[in-house]
Amino acid sequence: MSKPDRDAIAVNRRARFDYEIEETFEAGLQLTGSEVKSLRDGRANIAESYVGPDRDEIFLINADIPPYSHGNQFNHEPRRRRKLLLKRGEINKLAGAVARDGRTIIPLRLYFNGRGLVKLQIGLAKGKKTIDKRETIKRRDWDRNKQRLMKTFG
Repeated sequence: MSKPDRDAIAVNRRARFDYEIEETFEAGLQLTGSEVKSLRDGRANIAESYVGPDRDEIFLINADIPPYSHGNQFNHEPRRRRKLLLKRGEINKLAGAVARDGRTIIPLRLYFNGRGLVKLQIGLAKGKKTIDKRETIKRRDWDRNKQRLMKTFG
């Protein structure tokens, strides 16, 4: 397990099963103070969220960051839209791929980087068909059996 996986706050495990990831990007998030404190407690869910372009910006939609436990009346809304911080060229590339090619932008992993900033790894993806998902299951089972055989018969 690599270092970024250990520092992950939330991982979208179904993303690689349901989608074929073509390219990944690292984006910052525009967050409030209570959201960062809640993330430091390790509480977040990006499994049901998605990323969508809106005008000249890209937003993380439906990500669940629960309210901070010691927050007061100024606590944040758990499922609000959060702006992603990307370079202009990356925004244009992602928005163009969604509009032109019918691609989807999927949040893959939410984590703290080396400087302690919250980052979101997003992927430009194409949806898998049912037969592709079956191939993924077969490959995963074969890899598991192969590892078991190698361990037993070395």
